[in-house]
Amino acid sequence: MRQRILFGIFVALISSGCQKKASGQTVAVVNNEEITAGELNDALSKNAPAGATNTKEARAAILQQLIDRKLLVQQAKNDGLDKSPEFINQQRRGTEDLLISMLVSRKVNTSQLPSADEVNRYEAAHPGIFANRELWTLSQIVYPLPVDSAVTTKITAAKTLDEVAQVLSASGIQSTRASRQIDSAVLPPTIYAQISRLREGEPFIAPGPGKAVASVITARKPQPLSGDQARQIALQSVRRDNAGKFVQDRIKELKAKAKIEYQPGFAPPKS
Repeated sequence: MRQRILFGIFVALISSGCQKKASGQTVAVVNNEEITAGELNDALSKNAPAGATNTKEARAAILQQLIDRKLLVQQAKNDGLDKSPEFINQQRRGTEDLLISMLVSRKVNTSQLPSADEVNRYEAAHPGIFANRELWTLSQIVYPLPVDSAVTTKITAAKTLDEVAQVLSASGIQSTRASRQIDSAVLPPTIYAQISRLREGEPFIAPGPGKAVASVITARKPQPLSGDQARQIALQSVRRDNAGKFVQDRIKELKAKAKIEYQPGFAPPKS
């Protein structure tokens, strides 16, 4: 009996020692899982709720969001979702994405800033973003992709948007008219150059999944970027491009050193 009593006391001591309390750096405990002041401050800095009139109200609102989140996570675990193949695969992918992001960020943050000459060259190579930036008003025809390649050839050869409409009508293809504005800064340099060389009123075709859009520029409004604003955008773009080049160069270097084995039928074609 004495041993039973001592064992009972031991279990009680262990249980009470493991029970977490909302004190110190722990601002709340949800089913014995802690929410720390660090978690709360991080969430508060990223997502201050609308309508909160002071810091105390904002902190209380964010804490409730964290508690709700914790409860949903606990329920998902109780349902065994954290053991499912879908979760494990997405968790692995998320970890890999985070590590890659940190690798690239460390490289970017420790690299020298692009020189003034690099920034100037970038601006010159992207006139649609900077000196020649424009807002275009487009008149458009949206239509399903033709099955007959001969129809596609006729559409491509059309010199006006009306000619495109005539080809579609003669081929029995239904289409709709539309209009929109587009900023030339969003276009890749090669596409911008191709469109800029078109004669006035000449359409350009943008094929997409299952349909295409024929467009013609009906108005141009100059919106050039220059000075400090242009330099800041160019600087960030050069840094982004340099980060992309770093990733590609590092992959090439690592592949050259790595031992990679493929199951038959999965290897890439030999170049």
